[in-house]
Amino acid sequence: MRIEVAYAKPYEQALLSLELAEGATAEAAILASGILQRFPEIDLQKNAVGIFGKLCKLEQPLRAGDRVEIYRPLLADPKEARRIRAAKHSSVFNIKELLDSRL
Repeated sequence: MRIEVAYAKPYEQALLSLELAEGATAEAAILASGILQRFPEIDLQKNAVGIFGKLCKLEQPLRAGDRVEIYRPLLADPKEARRIRAAKHSSVFNIKELLDSRL
């Protein structure tokens, strides 16, 4: 069966297509693809893995046409980043209100 293995860094992406036997797992696909040699920073004990955007375990059996994706760790907590953006926007808005009220 034909599957793909994908990994992306900010300025470099890899999408590797390969043929595997029926019943192969996500881990088997990653190992067979050679992507670990191309990107030595990948650690399968730390990096999450998924199929078409849905998290899965390394032992997940694959189906023909699946795309196994290796995810990088988040650099910032999405909730915290949103809170900071909202606080910045709020302070800009308050300054504008203050200036408008003085005119």
